[in-house]
Amino acid sequence: MIEAYDAWGEKKNYGKTYMGIIRSTVLIGPDGNVVKHWATVKKAETHPLEVLEALQAL
Repeated sequence: MIEAYDAWGEKKNYGKTYMGIIRSTVLIGPDGNVVKHWATVKKAETHPLEVLEALQAL
């Protein structure tokens, strides 16, 4: 599943490059289809509100 959603890849931290989990969010609708995909989570403080807004728009 991680590879299917491109959530595993190259990361950089303090000048070091390594493989790891890329923070992302996938909103899957009741029919099993992807409704929205946030490829990266840039700000953990505000991201939940973005997801909540997308859920409420369904």
